[in-house]
Amino acid sequence: MLALLVPSLAWAQFQGSERPQGDSTLVLSLEDALKIALSENASVKVADMEVQRLQYARKGTYAALFPQVNGTGSYQRTIKKQVMYMGGGDDSGSGSSSSMFDGILAPIEWYLEQLIAQHPGKIQPYVPEPTPEDDNSGGIAVGRLNTWSAGISASMPLVNAQLWESISLSADQVELAVEKARESRLGTVTSVKQAYYAVLLAKEAFEVYKQVYENAVENYRSTESKYNVQKASELDLTRAKSNVAAAVPNVYNAESSILLALWQLKAVMGLELETEIDVVGSLDDYAETMFRDVTEGADASLEHNSSLRQLDMQAEQLAKTVRMQQYAYIPSLSLSFAYSFNAMTDNFKFSEYRWTPYSYVGVSLSIPIFSGGQRYYTIKQTRVQASELEIQRKNTERQLRIGIKQSLQTMDTAMKTYDSAKDAVGTAQKAYDIAAKSYKLGKSTITDLNNTELTLTQTRLQAAQAIYNFVVAKAGLEQTLGYDFTEEK
Repeated sequence: MLALLVPSLAWAQFQGSERPQGDSTLVLSLEDALKIALSENASVKVADMEVQRLQYARKGTYAALFPQVNGTGSYQRTIKKQVMYMGGGDDSGSGSSSSMFDGILAPIEWYLEQLIAQHPGKIQPYVPEPTPEDDNSGGIAVGRLNTWSAGISASMPLVNAQLWESISLSADQVELAVEKARESRLGTVTSVKQAYYAVLLAKEAFEVYKQVYENAVENYRSTESKYNVQKASELDLTRAKSNVAAAVPNVYNAESSILLALWQLKAVMGLELETEIDVVGSLDDYAETMFRDVTEGADASLEHNSSLRQLDMQAEQLAKTVRMQQYAYIPSLSLSFAYSFNAMTDNFKFSEYRWTPYSYVGVSLSIPIFSGGQRYYTIKQTRVQASELEIQRKNTERQLRIGIKQSLQTMDTAMKTYDSAKDAVGTAQKAYDIAAKSYKLGKSTITDLNNTELTLTQTRLQAAQAIYNFVVAKAGLEQTLGYDFTEEK
């Protein structure tokens, strides 16, 4: 008797009306499940974050239009000073190579002598060690040991067509990311619907096998009563007992299918597997809309299909890429500015440093002339990619239209199957009721009763399977057509 009661007790946990007060089980409708999935699903979160990342990248490209300002600072220690040679000495040994410059160098020599006199110790004559080749060589060491510099520089483009086109291209990349995020939502919605429908199918199968089990128990009790008053044979009693034993595993398997379907639903929704959930409704709730949905899907359009939209966006991006690469032939103009302070000393007495300002502003024009054909072949490569993308788009559209026809055909077949199975269920139920009454009156055998029950079970499962096939095919069709759950349309 305990073995007979276990399936009935297990069924209670899936009945909302029988759920005890204070139970933390989360009961969801299909709309609730979709809303949770669109906020908790991992793929949707990643897609939305990718959109945010590209939006930041787009804002970063606008920074190239503004001045780029940098601070600079440097210190340089001179190891060996530069030497300037003056006078009529000839290091080459000819003795006449500098004679032509004597008139020019004489004022410079006089000026340097004055500097040495005014700044004793600041500028030291450089006296190299005598060499066998020239014992009279000499020069003046120029510069200081420490050189300090600090300042600020800025630059910005004035005319740069290639940069402007790249900014427009970054905006298209954001739009493409948004469409990919939409595709992720569409896929999540389809997965949640299919998982939700799988739970309803498992519940329907559980209900069918539970009814078979209850009928088997009732028939066993009736047969046992007949057997006790010697109105039924031991063979009938054994068959009735075996029917009960055969019905128990089906109930357990159906119960396990419900648990697995609920776990799958939690996984696609992004919920923790420890969360207790249940769903409301039944497959019969969707049977009323089957005929209308097939009619509305007859004139399907791919205007909102996410895959084709992405291919169109990629084609537009390649067209802009070609233009950007062509703009590389156009000259560019930029503005630059710098302001700095310099100090040169032979010591580290910072308070005595004399800082000399230095600044400039300029305009730079860059004219591309020759690159060895690099720009030319880069454009050719991008145009080949555009041709490949066009072929891929045509093939994708062809496959999508085939998928639409398959979905519509599956929906039409499921609709016809359900229409036939629904009538068969009514007939099978009537036949079983007649056989059950006849068996109780002793006018039919338990074999006849089992046959009618088997037919009733098969027809009920066929009707449920037909509805499931229809709604699953419809969910796939909606994804192909790009029907977004978050959009009112």
